[in-house]
Amino acid sequence: MSRVHLYVAYVVPAGFAVLAIWSLISFLRNRTPASGFWTLLGFLQVVLGLQVIVGAILFLSGLQPTTDGPVWLHYAYGGLFPAALLVGAHRFGAKHQDVAWIGFGVVAFLSAGLTLRALMTGLGG
Repeated sequence: MSRVHLYVAYVVPAGFAVLAIWSLISFLRNRTPASGFWTLLGFLQVVLGLQVIVGAILFLSGLQPTTDGPVWLHYAYGGLFPAALLVGAHRFGAKHQDVAWIGFGVVAFLSAGLTLRALMTGLGG
């Protein structure tokens, strides 16, 4: 199961980076993104949730990331902070439906960096 967690750990930041770039291009073109933007966002949210569940199972089975720093950073960067940002983006989107994609683009950019850092801390960096 730790291999699955590792492989998915590469997909999550890459997916968030694609979403952030998509949002930036849409912003620069002054057009709302195509419906695939929302599909990718939904997919990434589900994958992030599954990644957190698999990570929790690994943690409960006694496996922890090999890191030089505090282990809790891996959990905060990989699950807690991205989830909190997504909740904030959903709240923003509920109030500003016509520009919700901009909020999700900003959150995708931040989440790409956070989950990449979680990957680095999990690999011992």
